[in-house]
Amino acid sequence: MPPSSDLLVHLRRADPDRYFCTLFAPPDKRPGLALLYLFNHELARAREVASEPILALIRLTWWREVIQGTSKKHEIATPLSAALAAGMFNPADLEALIDARLAETEPEIPDTPAFLAYARSTGGKLARIAGAYLGADSPILEDLGTAYAISGILRAAPYLARQNRSLLPADCTPSIALIAHAQTLLNSPKPPRIALPAALPAAFARHDLTGPRTAFSKLAVIRAALTGKI
Repeated sequence: MPPSSDLLVHLRRADPDRYFCTLFAPPDKRPGLALLYLFNHELARAREVASEPILALIRLTWWREVIQGTSKKHEIATPLSAALAAGMFNPADLEALIDARLAETEPEIPDTPAFLAYARSTGGKLARIAGAYLGADSPILEDLGTAYAISGILRAAPYLARQNRSLLPADCTPSIALIAHAQTLLNSPKPPRIALPAALPAAFARHDLTGPRTAFSKLAVIRAALTGKI
């Protein structure tokens, strides 16, 4: 695996929220957590950088081959293969993250149930995998990760609209209903302390769902890290 500093520098650029939360993990866990999040970032980019859905499918298939054991020289794929060989992650869990991204290659997410399933199988599943890596597999983490995913999709909606894309439900569910669902998930019980860094992105969501991101958002994460309550 590359040095911890290399992975963290890469994560800081790719996913600033999760980078900040990773800093609250034990030092020996930070490289693996950063690697997991960078893998997720690569999956999220598959449709973003592809001009056509079929090209996104090709990128996702490339990553599936990595998870299934094909050796590829790549700044993330190479250390990920080593991590899988060392038993750091369950390959089936990572394949599930790939499967979840197939929804992004479809013309639309049809309705609210499909949207919520997408949020849970991406951000929710990622948080649960991260928690298991840290030492606690908890459905609370999945709920909190789902809330973070919903808030992220809402924040990204104007940017995606400029690309003539949308990840919001096509049945025109009001944003206020999606916000209410996310806020309900944020009221979950305290996550396991050992896996708290995996839950911390939800502290950003709590702020984002009520208004624009401010300088106080990071303070909310720090408070959550100290109290254990998101």
